[in-house]
Amino acid sequence: MPLSMPFLRGQLVVAVLHNPRQKFWGRILGLEAAGLVIRGVDLAPWEELMSLVKNGQADHVALGTRYVPLHRVESVYLDEPSSGARSMGEVFQEHTGVDPQVFLADPLPPNMARKAKR
Repeated sequence: MPLSMPFLRGQLVVAVLHNPRQKFWGRILGLEAAGLVIRGVDLAPWEELMSLVKNGQADHVALGTRYVPLHRVESVYLDEPSSGARSMGEVFQEHTGVDPQVFLADPLPPNMARKAKR
C-alpha cells in the first residue's frame, strides 16, 4: 500500500535539519526524493522575528526560499495544533496580527517588484 503524503505545496511546516542542526518554519514549495524547497525563516530568533513583524519591520527578517537536499532533512512536521498547544502559525498571527500565509507568500518576480515600488 503506498504511503499517503500529507505534505502538500503551501502547507506550513517545521523542518529539522542536521549538519548543521537548524530548524525552519515555512511553507512547502516542493518536496521530492531529491530534497525540500521551503519559503521560510530560521527558528533560532523566533521571538525577535515576531517582534520585527509586529513593529512593521518585516523587511529586516531573513525570510527566504531555500532548497535543502533530503540527506540534510532529519524530520518535517506539519504546523498544526497538538495536545492543546497552538500551531506556530496561530502563535505568529496572534503576536503579529499578520496572516502567516501572507507573510510567507512567494516573492514578487524582480520585474514586478520594481513596478510595485513605483
